[in-house]
Amino acid sequence: MIFTTQKVNSGYWKVTFNNAPINMFDTEFSKQLIVLMDELEADENLKVVVFESANPNFFVAHVELLNVNEFPKGMGRTGLSMSWPDIARRLEQAPFVSIASIRGRARGLGSEFAQAFDMRFASKEKAFFAQVEIGIGAFPGGGGLERLHLLTGKARALEIILSGDDYDAETAAFYGWVNRAIPDATLDSFVDALAKRIAGFDKKAIASIKEIMNLRAPLPTNEQILDTQAKFFAALQWPEAGQRIKKLFEKGLQQHGDLELNLGKRVSE
Repeated sequence: MIFTTQKVNSGYWKVTFNNAPINMFDTEFSKQLIVLMDELEADENLKVVVFESANPNFFVAHVELLNVNEFPKGMGRTGLSMSWPDIARRLEQAPFVSIASIRGRARGLGSEFAQAFDMRFASKEKAFFAQVEIGIGAFPGGGGLERLHLLTGKARALEIILSGDDYDAETAAFYGWVNRAIPDATLDSFVDALAKRIAGFDKKAIASIKEIMNLRAPLPTNEQILDTQAKFFAALQWPEAGQRIKKLFEKGLQQHGDLELNLGKRVSE
């Protein structure tokens, strides 16, 4: 199993995931995430859930590119593709709070995975973020074009997406990409204390706060997300993208090694 759930108390769940060797967002990750989301939504007492990686080097590396067309097909509950966009929307609309506790690399869809959570806290020493899609000749297709600028502002989102480079946790926090960069030694205790504090309040109030804020905030529409996703998959068929992806695989893409550890720096080569 990729996802392991610990029920800290009736209102607080902690989810740890490990998809060796580099936590890629692949078809199995997607399928198990759908099942997990069903379980989270079915628990009437759940008030807050924390997601963390068991791999200190990788939160979620990026989408798995070789079998990208094998992701679950069809529309999910929200009218979006069930492979990821539907899960992201469900996290946004859930009556519970979702928190990402981030160590390691969160690039591409890994960054977009984190963006869908209500809050993001990152290890000051061990977390790195990037939207590397321009390095494969494409652009973010999992919500980065819709959500990142809502966190950072347009100019900084353009810098992040057009550079394809790695950003450390302190810069990510300064930009608004994450809530805070916290010293690694105290990250777990900070997130745990916050989750327990939230879980001590009434679920009706928690759900109402999220619902009202979602009505006031400019969340991306389904049409925007579907349009970008379709254009992303079309972009993967561009000859230029094919050449870049081929070269990256020759250098070690999707393997635990120097390229993946330093992908933000290496995609411009």
